[in-house]
Amino acid sequence: MTNQGNPIATVESIETLGTGCVFQIPVDRCNLQRLSYRNTCSSLVQRMTGNLEKNTMRIAMIALSGLLAASVTHAQFSREPLSPVAEKIQQAMKSNVRSDAEKARDVNRKPIQTLEFFGLQDDMHVVELVPEGGWYTKILAPVLADKGKLYLAIGTRQLGTLLQDHSSMRKAEVLPLDGVSFKPTEVHGIFALGELSLDVTDVDLVLTFRNLHNFDTASQANIHRAAFAALKAGGHYGMIDHTRRHNEPFAEERWRRLDPVTVILQAQKAGFELVASSDLHYRADDELRYDTSRKSVKGNSDRFMLLFRKPAP
Repeated sequence: MTNQGNPIATVESIETLGTGCVFQIPVDRCNLQRLSYRNTCSSLVQRMTGNLEKNTMRIAMIALSGLLAASVTHAQFSREPLSPVAEKIQQAMKSNVRSDAEKARDVNRKPIQTLEFFGLQDDMHVVELVPEGGWYTKILAPVLADKGKLYLAIGTRQLGTLLQDHSSMRKAEVLPLDGVSFKPTEVHGIFALGELSLDVTDVDLVLTFRNLHNFDTASQANIHRAAFAALKAGGHYGMIDHTRRHNEPFAEERWRRLDPVTVILQAQKAGFELVASSDLHYRADDELRYDTSRKSVKGNSDRFMLLFRKPAP
């Protein structure tokens, strides 16, 4: 007997193509034609397959974004391998010859980047001018000990017994500079230095770190000429000093600062050609208004860095 008021409902199982997922859908056999049923199922399969493709694409994009982010992060924080000379500089920086206070200044003074900019190699003959307490001497001497040579000249008294007390420093040689002496000028902290000869002529590199400002203009010119005479043709002359504004007149409040343009012109007059400059020691928050001994500036002054070459005759 046919039950016309209650059509018989059955369940059809549908497997979405290529997914392995099975869905059960109730179908009223009395009220739906088979063709309509199949069209409905086909439409459902298409929609579900399309959604699956979209979700798969979305997951793939998220995964790709994660890989790209990881690659960028790795590139940002991974370090390039050090050059052989940089490795030697780094090893010298760790030496117990250096005090904790000296090591604390490494972050600011950047000795590896600075010395690489100047072209230091471990087989060079190098002159360091005005080494004072030996902050850079303690790095240069071990790097050059095996294959190179380090000379020290002008203002070496503060080194004391440093060279004799440590085996890594003993090969460094102090140039006597007979008859050369500092004479104080009327301006506090600035000295006069007569004409001088370093008594070496085969040097690859002459360096001075934040010391030219200690001399008057005539003495600075004498130092440039002495460096030029000591270098072999093609040798280099590197310097760092505290920056003064260009064309700003001298003032005792800023006596430790130098105009880099003036320094360039002085060195060129001595025979050098400028080959490079660097903003490695640029400090945006140094207004160049005060002396570098001020607490607000000390240890964080803006410094110019220049590299000159002695041309072939």
